[in-house]
Amino acid sequence: MIFELMKNIGWRERLFKSTRGKILNLLRTREWTVNELAEELRLTDNAVRAHLASLERDRLVTQSGMKPGTRKPHTTYALGSEAEQLFPKAYGPLVSLLMSIFSRHVKPANLRAGMRAAGRTVAQEYLRELKGKTRQQRIDAALGVLKELGSAASFREEDGRHFIYGNGCPIAAATANHPEACLLAESLLSEIIGAPVKEHCLRGPAPSCRFEVK
Repeated sequence: MIFELMKNIGWRERLFKSTRGKILNLLRTREWTVNELAEELRLTDNAVRAHLASLERDRLVTQSGMKPGTRKPHTTYALGSEAEQLFPKAYGPLVSLLMSIFSRHVKPANLRAGMRAAGRTVAQEYLRELKGKTRQQRIDAALGVLKELGSAASFREEDGRHFIYGNGCPIAAATANHPEACLLAESLLSEIIGAPVKEHCLRGPAPSCRFEVK
C-alpha cells in the first residue's frame, strides 16, 4: 500500500511540473481561454489546444462557456469532474466523517453554529498580524490562508460587488452531503477580512467556492 501511495505521489509531482499540470493549476483559479493560457504559458495557441484536447479526453478539463472576443467569442475551459481527485485533500474525508457523526447527535442549528465557531478559531492565529491592515490587505491575507489550506483562490469585483472564488476546496468531500461545512470557511474569511462574508458555493462532482465580501 505504501509503495502504491508513493507511486501516486510521484506521478502527481511529475504531472504538475509538466505543461498539462501547469494548465490544470491555472484552471483551479478561474476559467481560461486558449489565448489566455497561451499568453500565460508562452506557448502557441495550437500547442495549448493540443494539451487541452488531451486533458478533455481524460475528463480533467471541460469546455465551460464562451467569452466575448475582438472578432468572435472564445471558448472558456474549466476543470473537469475528474480533476479534483488529483489535488491533495487532507481535510475533506475527515471533516465528512466528523460531520456525519455530529449530525446524528447534534441539532442542525447547533451544527451550523459549531462550524462558524471552528472558522473563528482557525482565524485567531492570523489576526495579530492583521492589525492596522487595509481592507484589501486583509482580503489578500484571506486568499493566502485559503491557499495554505490547499485551495486556489482569487478575488474579483463584479458590478460593484466583491467575491472570493476558490477551486480545489480542501473539504470538498464533506460539502456535497454536508453543505453547512462551507460555514467554516465563511466564518474564517469574515474574521480575517473584518467584514461580513456570505457563501454562495457550488457543490457536487466539481465543487467551486464562491464567497461575497460585503
